Amino acid sequence: MTRPHETEDLLRTCAPQVLGTLVRRYGDFDLCEDAVQEALIAAARQWPADGVPDHPRGWLLTVAARRYVDLVRSESARRRREDAVALATPASELLARAADDTPGSDRDDSLSLLFLCCRPELSPPSRIALTLRAVGGLTTAQIAAAFLVPESTMAQRISRAKQTIKAGGWSLALPEGTDRTERLAEVRHVLYLVFNEGYTASGGDALTAPELSTEAIRLARLLHGLVPDDTETAGLLALMLLTDARRPARTGPLGELVPLAEQDRGSWDARLVEEGVELISRTLPRGEVGPYQLQAAIAAVHDEAGSAEATDWPQILALYELLERTGPNPMITLNRAVAVAMVHGPRAGLDLLDDLAEDRRLARHHRLLATRAHLLELLGDKGSAADAYREAARHTTSAPERRHLTERARRLG
Repeated sequence: MTRPHETEDLLRTCAPQVLGTLVRRYGDFDLCEDAVQEALIAAARQWPADGVPDHPRGWLLTVAARRYVDLVRSESARRRREDAVALATPASELLARAADDTPGSDRDDSLSLLFLCCRPELSPPSRIALTLRAVGGLTTAQIAAAFLVPESTMAQRISRAKQTIKAGGWSLALPEGTDRTERLAEVRHVLYLVFNEGYTASGGDALTAPELSTEAIRLARLLHGLVPDDTETAGLLALMLLTDARRPARTGPLGELVPLAEQDRGSWDARLVEEGVELISRTLPRGEVGPYQLQAAIAAVHDEAGSAEATDWPQILALYELLERTGPNPMITLNRAVAVAMVHGPRAGLDLLDDLAEDRRLARHHRLLATRAHLLELLGDKGSAADAYREAARHTTSAPERRHLTERARRLG
């Protein structure tokens, strides 16, 4: 008997390969994706009890292909579409092939599928949802639960994305040249957003959504394996590993938020730290340094410090100054303000925050308010710090963050 988590891992690995094969064969992303989801459900029910077939990918491909034919036959234009499928499909695929037969091709279309799901014409929420379902193999219910939205809402989002792909007539072909570079950046950004939502959930009662971060890391590993020479993809993976290594220490026994400076570093995942440091150390000297590599380097400096007091803040400040040059971003400036405060004193950091308060994107953001509170506390102005903590608590949608900020204010009260 196969363990459930082993079956789930195998299905997620096979899902994009099977979907890519079907889309390449039939071209209909919408129906192909539905067919693969039904094949995954069938496998999830059968494999734990009956055992994994000798050729799991071939089993899924055969079941999905047969289900695709069933879906085509159920459409209103039955005869016309059925004829088209019959012409495109070898008889052996429709009739005699064993469910666990080896697929005829080992071609892996996972990268093409990632590009298709992350097209710039789709909205960011649609890219995220479609990537998690089509490439990650998550069900609509799992994605909805992770993002704290009704399943019907997530289903509509995925359906609209698939209809947009269908209407655009987009193929599974890999883009070339500049288009490929730009689209690869879109893929990285989607994985980055998924990871961040998993590491610090934007709403709800839990601080983190581990299943999202875990899936983002898995897909980043997949992407890095497909484009091993892309330094920014390597940087993204290293950033995820180095950040996720701290997850065990981020919450206390009651689920309360524990700030980085107060975390038990002995409970960090040393294996992830080692892997992330090795990856970014190997990547940085290879070529032009981009924002994901710089963020990974900053995370490595934090993770390699034996204590909060031993953190090399001058190096972190230098890295943030380099990061700011890659493109204006108020969140980067906010983090640099903390580094400035740790190197040059809290007043210098507060001066930077005054400038950020003029930016509409960040003016009433809880992270800006919480950072101001922290720097005021370091400065010794406890009354103003408590007021700022309370205001930050009013502006966050995360229950654990709200409780943490309120408790900080209470301690200073």
